Formats: sequence, C-alpha cells, structure tokens
Amino acid sequence: MKTNIHTIQDLKGKRIGVPGMGTPPFVFANRVFGTHGIDAGKDITWKVFPAGELGLAIDKGEVDAVCNAEPIGSLLIAEGKVRNIADQIMDEPYNKEYCCEVIANGKWVDANPDTAARATRALLKGAKWVETNPRAAALLAVEKKYLASTPELNTAALARLRYVPSIHLAEESVHDAGREMKIAKMLSPETDTQALAKRAFMHLDGVTDEWIKTLEVEKVAGGQVSPDEDIRLIAALVQKDTEDSCCRRKMFDQPDQDAPNLADPDAPCVQKNIIAAQK
Repeated sequence: MKTNIHTIQDLKGKRIGVPGMGTPPFVFANRVFGTHGIDAGKDITWKVFPAGELGLAIDKGEVDAVCNAEPIGSLLIAEGKVRNIADQIMDEPYNKEYCCEVIANGKWVDANPDTAARATRALLKGAKWVETNPRAAALLAVEKKYLASTPELNTAALARLRYVPSIHLAEESVHDAGREMKIAKMLSPETDTQALAKRAFMHLDGVTDEWIKTLEVEKVAGGQVSPDEDIRLIAALVQKDTEDSCCRRKMFDQPDQDAPNLADPDAPCVQKNIIAAQK
C-alpha cells in the first residue's frame, strides 16, 4: 500500500468514504478532526458508499481514506488496503468511552418508565453476556444473519471490543461526546452541552451500577477468546481472503442500508497486480 497519509493532519483536504452521513463512524471522525483543528465541513470531502464497498472505493481511487465500523475495518486492514489512523478502541481518550447508545423517545419513556427500565436491563444483560462469551456472540450474529460477515472475521472484531455495561461511564460519555461535537461544529456554538447531555441521559429505576455488579450471566463452553486470538485470526484472514473486495462485497453489505451505491455494482473485478501498479 503506497500512501502519503500517516497522521490525522494528512487527511486535511482529502476525500473520505463513509457508510452514511450521521452514522457513528462519521460522528467519530468529525470529533477526531475537531480536536485536531480540522473543520470537517470545509476541509474534508465526504463520499457515501455502502459499508461493504468502501474497500472497492479505495481500490478504484475514488476516496483517499475511509471511516467505518467493525467488522469491515478489520477486513480492510487484514487485506492491506488501509492503515489505522484513528481507532476508537485503542486511542486515548476514546478507548475509555462507553459504546454504544440506544435512543428512546423521551415522551415514550415518561409514559412507560417500567417498560423502558426492563428493556434497558435486558440490553445491559446482553452486553455482559457478549463480554463473557465473545466467540459465541460472534457465531450467533452470523448464524442468525444479524450481521453479514464470516464467523472468523466477526470473532476477530469482537475480540477487540469491550462490552462491559456501566451507567456512570455511559453518562460521562454523553457529556464528552457533546463537548467534542460542539468543537467539531456539529452543534451550534451557543449549545450548552452540559445541559443538553443532562436532558439526553435518563436514569431509570433499577438500572444502576450496583444492579450490574450483581448480574450473573452464563459462561458458554468454548465461547471465549484467548488474549492473542485477534492476531492469529487476522493472520488467518490474510491467508484465506484472496478475492478482491469487489468480488466479495455482497457478503459484507448490510441489506437495510439506504446509502446510494456510488461505486458501480457492475464494475468488473480488478486484478491485484493491476491495482498495485496503479497506486
């Protein structure tokens, strides 16, 4: 891979592929740009592609970089198409943030507090189960077609993620995100992010860190991942994934994605030696 992009500052003035405007990868990228003094609305050209076609967009030279979520990010790195510039899992201070959020209508929560609390406790229990059984969760997601991926790739992706539920970390993360979204100009300069975050985050009866500590989940036999599993799986993927992304993209496209197919779906597969010669 030949590229002159090595740092966040190198992305200024570049074309960046994104799975959708307003998606979590887009918001995260905007936050990172804002903290590095880059105006993402003026200094970046955003181009929308379905998540599974961002590798093809890189191959065809339609974008200079991409921002995406797992497991697509791990796939692109394993194929040698991209290098990691900013990583919410690894980089400070983002790796200490709570991810992710479920948004509920405030009026609905006010009218149905018990149902909202029950649903939230179910989600937190599910998160703790995934943290305890990442391999089992990865296989389940593929088998049930919740995610268009392979068991190996999804396991590699989940091995890098943390699913430890926490109420206080979730609330802190809402405040942190609000402040950085203001810096990134995603919120108006007059926005009181403290007040906005306080309104956005709702405390529910029985949904506490104390309750989480007492919560027990089953440990599925063979459902765990050893500490070095991520490295070994990525290495295996590099050896087995010999087809170009344009030939494999359907496996990773999300069927409910509304983003326009800006990359030509009928484009012929380009041989890797031709791609390398063009770079």
